[in-house]
Amino acid sequence: MVLDVWKQIKKQQFAPIYVLYGKESFLINETKQLLISNILGEEESDFNLSTYDLEETPIEVAIEDAETFPFMGEKRLIFLNNPGFLTAEKTKDKVEHNLSRLEAYLQEPAPYSIIVFSGLYEKLDERKKLTKELKRKGAIVEAKKLDEQELKVWIRERAALNSVQIDEDAVELMLTLAGANLFMLTTEVDKLALYVDAGKSIDVHTVDKLVSRSLEQNIFSLVDKIIHRKIDEALRIYYDLLKKNEEPIKILSIISGQFRLIYQVKELARRGYGQQQIAGYLKIHPFRIKLAAGQANLFSDEELTRIMKMLADADFQLKTGGLNKEMIVEMFLFRLQKNKA
Repeated sequence: MVLDVWKQIKKQQFAPIYVLYGKESFLINETKQLLISNILGEEESDFNLSTYDLEETPIEVAIEDAETFPFMGEKRLIFLNNPGFLTAEKTKDKVEHNLSRLEAYLQEPAPYSIIVFSGLYEKLDERKKLTKELKRKGAIVEAKKLDEQELKVWIRERAALNSVQIDEDAVELMLTLAGANLFMLTTEVDKLALYVDAGKSIDVHTVDKLVSRSLEQNIFSLVDKIIHRKIDEALRIYYDLLKKNEEPIKILSIISGQFRLIYQVKELARRGYGQQQIAGYLKIHPFRIKLAAGQANLFSDEELTRIMKMLADADFQLKTGGLNKEMIVEMFLFRLQKNKA
């Protein structure tokens, strides 16, 4: 996992070559920042940090840089972005690369330089000799979207990096509030670690008290109250959102999106799809599918169909004017309570 590579970097145990790839750009950027802060001093970045776009610059230019002794420091750090020759995906290369020059460098990397290849590619081309050699000589970081279990490991290990622990129920609540957004999870864990001090533990009460709630998170709570028919509590959350100047049309849109997801998950599960298959088919994080699957069990097909119709009617009223916008969502909530099957 990427955190294993991070631990090595923090221990000043560097590989001569790093290959960062995947669709989770947060992990790639965090790894880059970690390398910069651990390899170069504050004043060294101006002299010993280079960045090349390999869609614009031939690889041999970057290799020549890597073979140049560092100035006023011990190491050179060279970022090579968009190495299209490492993937089978279609890329925008505007130059031809002398890859034999790179292959020769890999046989004897400069001991004073660290090269970091970085690309938002889903996969590397494992068939290529160059890819195999890079995997043999370097450290490979796959920056992929994490599943639920990996996210839990991420939260626990991020807490450990901050010299604190986090209780299991606190991990669950953190995922509920922050979802699969690694940037938000990382920010919140770091904040909580500062609050509880080193050597202590983050509990569920601390998470509930301190974790920031975005519009989506507040509406997640709103939807949860709606689903469990706690309309009074749903209305309180709705009124709080209005006080924060959130637009009723945006609130209704997110509510509609969640009920649409519940409907889709229920239908696909009936057809025999597993949760991982549904996540892949809908291109939605598995954690959200798991939550929707639990919510789907609370509704009959007839109820969901009726609710989707009510939401469509409310959306039409919001977009065509007439009634007060705030009242339209309020009326939907009252109708939902009244129309319970």
